[in-house]
Amino acid sequence: MNMIKAIVMLVTFGMASFALAEGGADRTFARMEAARESSMQAYQLAQEKKAEAPVIAQGQKHAGHESC
Repeated sequence: MNMIKAIVMLVTFGMASFALAEGGADRTFARMEAARESSMQAYQLAQEKKAEAPVIAQGQKHAGHESC
Protein backbone atom coordinates (compact mmCIF):
# COMPACT_ATOMS: atom_id res chain seq x y z
CA MET A 1 0.00 0.00 0.00
CA ASN A 2 2.82 2.41 0.83
CA MET A 3 4.46 1.64 -2.51
CA ILE A 4 1.30 2.64 -4.38
CA LYS A 5 1.07 5.91 -2.42
CA ALA A 6 4.70 6.68 -3.23
CA ILE A 7 4.14 6.05 -6.95
CA VAL A 8 0.99 8.21 -6.95
CA MET A 9 2.88 11.04 -5.23
CA LEU A 10 5.77 10.82 -7.70
CA VAL A 11 3.40 10.91 -10.66
CA THR A 12 1.47 13.83 -9.15
CA PHE A 13 4.61 15.87 -8.48
CA GLY A 14 5.97 15.00 -11.90
CA MET A 15 2.84 16.25 -13.63
CA ALA A 16 2.84 19.42 -11.53
CA SER A 17 6.42 20.19 -12.55
CA PHE A 18 5.51 19.81 -16.23
CA ALA A 19 2.56 22.17 -15.76
CA LEU A 20 4.77 24.78 -14.10
CA ALA A 21 7.38 24.48 -16.81
CA GLU A 22 4.77 24.99 -19.49
CA GLY A 23 3.41 28.13 -17.82
CA GLY A 24 6.91 29.53 -17.43
CA ALA A 25 7.57 29.14 -21.14
CA ASP A 26 4.54 31.28 -21.94
CA ARG A 27 5.81 34.10 -19.75
CA THR A 28 9.32 33.80 -21.15
CA PHE A 29 8.03 33.93 -24.72
CA ALA A 30 5.91 37.00 -23.93
CA ARG A 31 8.93 38.81 -22.45
CA MET A 32 11.06 37.83 -25.42
CA GLU A 33 8.44 39.12 -27.85
CA ALA A 34 8.12 42.44 -25.97
CA ALA A 35 11.91 42.88 -26.00
CA ARG A 36 11.99 42.19 -29.75
CA GLU A 37 9.28 44.75 -30.44
CA SER A 38 10.97 47.46 -28.38
CA SER A 39 14.34 46.81 -30.02
CA MET A 40 12.74 47.00 -33.48
CA GLN A 41 11.16 50.35 -32.59
CA ALA A 42 14.49 51.67 -31.33
CA TYR A 43 16.21 50.47 -34.51
CA GLN A 44 13.63 52.16 -36.72
CA LEU A 45 13.99 55.44 -34.80
CA ALA A 46 17.77 55.26 -35.13
CA GLN A 47 17.48 54.68 -38.87
CA GLU A 48 15.14 57.65 -39.26
CA LYS A 49 17.44 59.97 -37.31
CA LYS A 50 20.60 58.70 -39.00
CA ALA A 51 21.94 61.31 -41.39
CA GLU A 52 23.38 60.09 -44.65
CA ALA A 53 27.04 60.84 -45.31
CA PRO A 54 27.55 63.54 -47.93
CA VAL A 55 28.53 62.26 -51.35
CA ILE A 56 31.86 63.53 -52.68
CA ALA A 57 31.77 64.85 -56.21
CA GLN A 58 33.83 62.95 -58.80
CA GLY A 59 36.14 65.95 -59.42
CA GLN A 60 37.05 66.30 -55.74
CA LYS A 61 37.61 62.61 -55.28
CA HIS A 62 40.95 62.51 -57.10
CA ALA A 63 42.23 66.04 -56.48
CA GLY A 64 45.88 64.93 -56.41
CA HIS A 65 45.67 63.23 -59.82
CA GLU A 66 44.34 66.10 -61.92
CA SER A 67 47.07 65.78 -64.58
CA CYS A 68 46.88 62.00 -64.97
